[in-house]
Amino acid sequence: MSFERTTSQILFDNGTHKCISFTSLVKGEGIQANQFLIIDHDRAAVLDPGGDLTYVPLTMELNRYTKLKNLDYVMASHQDPDIITSMPRWLMHTQAKIVASKLWARFLPHLNSAYTSEKMDGEWLERLIELPDEGLSVPIGNSQLHCIPAHFLHSVGNFQFYDPISKVLFSGDLGASTIGDPQTPVTDMQAHIRHMRGFHQRYMCSNKILRYWVDMVKDMDIEMIVPQHGAPFAGRDSIEQFLDWLWELPCGIDVMEKQTFRAPFKEKSGIE
Repeated sequence: MSFERTTSQILFDNGTHKCISFTSLVKGEGIQANQFLIIDHDRAAVLDPGGDLTYVPLTMELNRYTKLKNLDYVMASHQDPDIITSMPRWLMHTQAKIVASKLWARFLPHLNSAYTSEKMDGEWLERLIELPDEGLSVPIGNSQLHCIPAHFLHSVGNFQFYDPISKVLFSGDLGASTIGDPQTPVTDMQAHIRHMRGFHQRYMCSNKILRYWVDMVKDMDIEMIVPQHGAPFAGRDSIEQFLDWLWELPCGIDVMEKQTFRAPFKEKSGIE
């Protein structure tokens, strides 16, 4: 794949189908985060759009490629603030439906204010597509976007999005890193691992779940894995090295120790 380096980055473009990433919209103290746009035959979906920090700059960027009236879906891999807290704005200013795990259907309305609920077009449940645990495929233009399960990596209701035309897997927090250029694919896996290890060992549930996931994706036709934070993995060699690392990685409950679970009131408070 070739790369066009601008404020946004075109990951794939065959004339009728586009995948675009936005890597530098977060300003201030927020953690770096990537947002994504997929267009097929003029219909569009936004993946993991973020919160108020990114809503205005993201919509300005989207207007370079499509019109908001063409946006059919706002898709959330999970419920984190840097993923979907801008949801009320999308509900007010677009006709898009929200796509998220069924586990978050009862919780996402808490992001809405009474004002938002009055201004949005339609009822909340009419604007929500609840993903079952096993996932499903969502039509976009003349294509489909596959929502594949990645539960407990790291959220209890977690999905990733696979685009079969570009062969890009949008992996959410799996593969995330926060150091380096998020537009430049990983070239030295061993050097890159030190930027991923701490996050994955704390945030990912267990090696058992990682192995379930690796078994699922290893035979998929994937040319690029693009996480929500940091740099992508491009090409089979890089992807296979990443999968091999995850297969052996102890994380979450594998590395948590009993001594962490002690009542803090037995010791002097750390707050002065």
